[in-house]
Amino acid sequence: MNYEAGMLDRQERLGFEGEPARRGRRWLWIGLAAFVLVVVAGFLMMRPAAKPVPAAKGGKAQSQLLTVTVSAPGQQVISTIVTGTGSLAAKREMPVGVAGEGGLVTRVLVDAGSWVRKGQVLAVVDRSVQAQTAESLAAQIRVAEADAKLAQANLERAQQLVGNGFISRADIDQRTATRDQALARVRVAKAQLAETQARNRRLDIRAPEAGLVLARQIEPGQIVSSGSGTLFRMAMDGQFELRTQLSEADVQKLHVGAPAEVTPVGTQTSFKGQVWQVSPVIDPTSRLGIARIALPYNPALRPGGFASARIVAGAVTSVILPQSAVQSDQQGAYVYILNDKDEAVRRDVKTGDVSDQGVRIVGGLTGNERVVMTAGAFLNPGQKVIPQLQKK
Repeated sequence: MNYEAGMLDRQERLGFEGEPARRGRRWLWIGLAAFVLVVVAGFLMMRPAAKPVPAAKGGKAQSQLLTVTVSAPGQQVISTIVTGTGSLAAKREMPVGVAGEGGLVTRVLVDAGSWVRKGQVLAVVDRSVQAQTAESLAAQIRVAEADAKLAQANLERAQQLVGNGFISRADIDQRTATRDQALARVRVAKAQLAETQARNRRLDIRAPEAGLVLARQIEPGQIVSSGSGTLFRMAMDGQFELRTQLSEADVQKLHVGAPAEVTPVGTQTSFKGQVWQVSPVIDPTSRLGIARIALPYNPALRPGGFASARIVAGAVTSVILPQSAVQSDQQGAYVYILNDKDEAVRRDVKTGDVSDQGVRIVGGLTGNERVVMTAGAFLNPGQKVIPQLQKK
């Protein structure tokens, strides 16, 4: 009895102690099985997809063909746009100063922002002294005219008496010379008065041409002279311009008369103008040239302000394709076109500028081909596809 009880007790202990070991082996097998499944699934995912096989007789093989979007792009007119920035200024700025002797400024008749006509008085200079001088010369003219009148009367009386022998021929000549001298003094006095009056008119500061006053640097009571410098700045006819600096390559594209749009900083409004001058030289240091864009007057255009310009340098007719249609490799750029059998054919092309409209094709296409617009990266030469016309 004791022996059988001991054996039973030993078996029970071995059963309890072996249970954890069996459980651990079971989890190990489960982990190995999961690992194998993961490896198999990854292998299947990494296998390349089978290429579609062209259908020989239609049927099920037709459903395996790749569907691509195609279009005959034709040719479009593309504008060559040159952009730049620069400063606004008067197209023809006129500095106005003292043209005469100058003096004390008594009145200023215009201010910045005023429109003036040619010859209009901008500021008045005191002329009290010059006025007295002119009056004196006018009086001298009257004296000279009286002397000339008297000399003419004496000559006429002498000519009536010379026939009777009372006056000699020499006296006639003397009286004629006296009359001529008196007339000459009249002309001299008149010339002196005209000169003084012209000087007096130049005392006033006048507009050399019609235009817009941009700046005023003179006030009543100020003493001005020929050395006072610029007293007014004017824009002839109120015309403005944008002076934009462009690269050497962009300058070569421009021509006089090219239309442009100018947008001042701080506003979304654009103003239309045109290029009226292209710099004939390039700065050797910066390699930049200047294009000058003429603009009509507008209160929003302020000289000295900063603005951007968009210039239409020209237009060309070319094929335009979206970037998704153009592929490239070591041989260069190319596209796929479809032949009569709907097979992909590689066509090498030469690309030009890239813009918001797309890529400009400058060689290799006429625009009448059926060009693959999308999915070109998944095609191989000679591969048969199902074309789907792109909606415009």
